Amino acid sequence: MLRKPPHFLSLIAVASGSLLATFYGNAATTSCSTGAACLTPSQEQASTLLSRIEQKYPQYFSPSSTIQTVAIGGDTAYVRTYPQAGGTGLATFQGSLWYAVNSQWYRFLSLDESNKTFCDSVCWTATSTTGTTTGTTTGTTTGSTTGTAGVLCDYKNSVFNSSTSVNATSTAAWSCNTTSRMLSANGLPDHTVGTFPNANNPNAISAQSVSATLALNPTLTTSITGRTGPALAMGYALNGVKIDPATAGTCDNTGTNCDVARGTGAWNIEALGQSSFKFGTDTNNAHVQPGGMYHYHGIPESYVTKLNKGQAMTLIGWASDGFPIYARYGYTTATSATSAIKVVKGSYQVKKTADTNRPSTTTYPMGTFSQDYEYVAGSGDLDECNGRTGVTPEFPQGTYHYYATDSYPYLQRCVKGKL
Repeated sequence: MLRKPPHFLSLIAVASGSLLATFYGNAATTSCSTGAACLTPSQEQASTLLSRIEQKYPQYFSPSSTIQTVAIGGDTAYVRTYPQAGGTGLATFQGSLWYAVNSQWYRFLSLDESNKTFCDSVCWTATSTTGTTTGTTTGTTTGSTTGTAGVLCDYKNSVFNSSTSVNATSTAAWSCNTTSRMLSANGLPDHTVGTFPNANNPNAISAQSVSATLALNPTLTTSITGRTGPALAMGYALNGVKIDPATAGTCDNTGTNCDVARGTGAWNIEALGQSSFKFGTDTNNAHVQPGGMYHYHGIPESYVTKLNKGQAMTLIGWASDGFPIYARYGYTTATSATSAIKVVKGSYQVKKTADTNRPSTTTYPMGTFSQDYEYVAGSGDLDECNGRTGVTPEFPQGTYHYYATDSYPYLQRCVKGKL
């Protein structure tokens, strides 16, 4: 008889016997009727789930082991064993997560419950706790091309935002065909926002007609395509809010003719990381364009908090070339999902010497203008476009992806995928 001990993590295990053999013996005595309860994940999905548990509880499930396939009747189990941890194990089989204690296997949670508990609802679905959000997540990579068809193609979001500056329902719907990923949204944020208009931003948030078409199977190229300015979107968050890190603000060479909204000078003013100019951004590193479009210049903090992934890789949107965008956290070793999570850093540094004809650094300290930064390979974790190639929870085989970071460029200012 299979039973579930009351405390999953109060494990004191003693190695004895073959875990694979005992799993076969236990699982072979179970039965499951056809349906969602008998869900058999792909090997990649199972690997992602088990890796999440390993990372959270290394004292019980380490060192990470290769996933093993066990055929039982007409079903497939994916198993990892940890003999050095004292005979513990993890497995997925017939719609359930299993674990081993003292080399004895027990059924613990359904895969749906496991997805919510250990995978933050991203192994198979993404769920919002306010309003409704749906979506599925699995992806593939072949050569320089990433197939994203299984990742959030059916993501839909409808959330009433009671913030005084919004007081309306945020809607976003993603869909896919054989070649493209499409977004239809009203551009309203689905999280807490600051006060708009405010002293440094005179614009009110209003609903927009957001429509975008991105590559479903993005291809990494050897070229870099710059896309900056308020007329261009670097991408969109899942909630339909535009990602737009640059500003229209400029200064001329003298520094006496500056305009934060419709500048014509040569020196581009940064929205973040400087104190000489105020753009009225809120705690989400966002503000509002004259037409009422709320948009992000940096990490959308309240949205990341709403996604509730904690210190884990968090997919927040899609870049204009179709590759995914993650916020702040990534794996220490880009190619290893079992490596520790870290705060990922960009590779741009403030120049040691100001460029010729730049306005006075006494008036405008270095870091005020975009031109004050330069890419220094190896000084951080990312490339010129604030991206890198590596594994992610949604792409266990690896993919090129971008990051929203705490320092310049905050969000990618260029893309490496084919447009």
